[in-house]
Amino acid sequence: MRHIPERDLSAATWHKSSYSEGSGGNCLEVADGVPLLVPVRDSKTPLGPALVFRAEAWSLFVEDLRRR
Repeated sequence: MRHIPERDLSAATWHKSSYSEGSGGNCLEVADGVPLLVPVRDSKTPLGPALVFRAEAWSLFVEDLRRR
């Protein structure tokens, strides 16, 4: 198993999707300002863990969703 260092995301600026409902329901938040990476977290647990994707992989994922 490869060790991946943890990232300090305490200063990250998180953004919800413009498609999320106003009631604060099931939303993902994405942070910017982390070079070459895209941190993603559950908006209901902002102090919980975040998944961190390579920017290229996240872009491909989002493009695939747009095509559906």
